[in-house]
Amino acid sequence: MPDHPPAKRADAARNRQRILEAARAAFADGGPETSMAEVARRSGVGPATLYRNFASRHELLEALLADEVDEVCAAAATVEGDSPAERLTAWLRRFFQYVTGKRPVVLGLLEHTDRTDPVFDSRGRMLAAGQPLLAAAQEAGQIDDDLSLGQILDLVVAIAKISGSLEYRQPILDAALAGLHPRGA
Repeated sequence: MPDHPPAKRADAARNRQRILEAARAAFADGGPETSMAEVARRSGVGPATLYRNFASRHELLEALLADEVDEVCAAAATVEGDSPAERLTAWLRRFFQYVTGKRPVVLGLLEHTDRTDPVFDSRGRMLAAGQPLLAAAQEAGQIDDDLSLGQILDLVVAIAKISGSLEYRQPILDAALAGLHPRGA
């Protein structure tokens, strides 16, 4: 007899994904105070289905954060662009979306968790995912060799934290990404 649990039924997997998508939108719209009832309403599932998938609000928030980190890391391997620098820049833009979108989820998690919780330890995974992109761009002479990926991610995070709308921050991000190229290039 196998030692592992049976795979989730296709409809259960769809429900879980639908809940995560609805929760992501609900937290983006309503902030960290978004209720489980609102998530259930938006996802079109009953409270029992919601709680069968995520026993608590905290568990749902952790799953949202982990899902986003997985998506950003996976994007590093599939990002498109005509040059190594363009692929790195496209991935950094995806990372910027992650940073700006995760704020309500992180704030909700912080209500019941401290920052030492492993759920917040995504930086190492991001660095590992993006490092090949940076190395390729630096080897091609398209990105300044003096910069580490940690420094670049810190720059993107700092821009994401600037007060104002996305329309206000976008040109700042564009200027910063343009500034990654070697001096005099």
